Amino acid sequence: MLPKQKAVEISLGILSDDKLGTDYYINAMMTINAEKGNYQLWGFEYSQKQHNYKSIKIPHETFTAQGGYSFLLLGDAQRNFTVNFGLTGVVGYERLNRGESMLYDGAKILSEDNFIYGVGGRLTFETYLSDRIVLLLQGRTKVFWGTDLKQFRPSAGLGIRFNF
Repeated sequence: MLPKQKAVEISLGILSDDKLGTDYYINAMMTINAEKGNYQLWGFEYSQKQHNYKSIKIPHETFTAQGGYSFLLLGDAQRNFTVNFGLTGVVGYERLNRGESMLYDGAKILSEDNFIYGVGGRLTFETYLSDRIVLLLQGRTKVFWGTDLKQFRPSAGLGIRFNF
């Protein structure tokens, strides 16, 4: 965790909601280490949630960009194991049923595609697998404004970070 060292982070996870399995996210981030185990976060994320309607599933996709800062909460002296808390600002776009408002049976979706914005928080447990590879376990949440759907969106995932 050298200051100004950069890394690329890829994470996958599930959206923690009413059901598990079909709702997921994939995230690509860049981190820039600061002093004392803290770091900047910059990234992009795609998430998909399935809403049930009669016998079909209606996809809800979210495309977001985020930037923020992660603070070291706990860690051993060599930083082999750390717990970090991050705060981010989030902007993006959400799309319901791939932009189609009419369903097969003539029903109309009243929620619209929207530009969204909000804040995010994450708690990560990080451990070094080697000098350059970090394994991450994370719990996250985002709160969105500008949406017709749920504002509060928790998730959990697993990631890997490559330092260079």
